[in-house]
Amino acid sequence: MARVLDQLIRPQKRAVVSRSDKKAMELEAAREILAEVFRVRLSEVNEMIENRLEKVPSLEACCQEDRLWPQELWVEG
Repeated sequence: MARVLDQLIRPQKRAVVSRSDKKAMELEAAREILAEVFRVRLSEVNEMIENRLEKVPSLEACCQEDRLWPQELWVEG
């Protein structure tokens, strides 16, 4: 019983993970999942990602396109 109380009262040591480290771990896990799902090597997953990024329009182009549309839209019936 004393051991349980000690664990409740004493602060637990936890690893501090920064937000960027957490994001990097999530991305690495996603790469590994893709490799497993597609049954390919991690290098091939990297190539797939690079090819996909080449096909995505630049961020500036996306932002400029967003400005072309009205912020609000009303439909009258």
